[in-house]
Amino acid sequence: QVQLVESGGGLVQAGGSLRLSCAASENIFSFKSVAWYRQAPGKQRELVADIINDSRTNYADSVKGRFTISRDNAKNTVYLQMNSLKPEDTGVYYCNGHRVLPILEDYWGQGTQVTVSS
Repeated sequence: QVQLVESGGGLVQAGGSLRLSCAASENIFSFKSVAWYRQAPGKQRELVADIINDSRTNYADSVKGRFTISRDNAKNTVYLQMNSLKPEDTGVYYCNGHRVLPILEDYWGQGTQVTVSS
């Protein structure tokens, strides 16, 4: 059973930084992509950033220039470096592993809370 474990959330003041980690229980190249999503209270879950297995990255417009997604292949870990945090970045951040072979599957972590105070 594939497991994704997030860590690194917490409470930070606006303008501060946090680094989230997503540790996979198996080789991260088994996923087509690994992504970070977030869900604010009363809102739908939204894509924040993803990294494709060819190293291409994509970001939501709201985080471009502030967040950086990266991975450490040796540690099977994907990171989300979040700088210049804003109160609207508050939410539960989830790691997602997307696999297309042999069948289409999505795996989710349990989430980590990020709270940005003004």
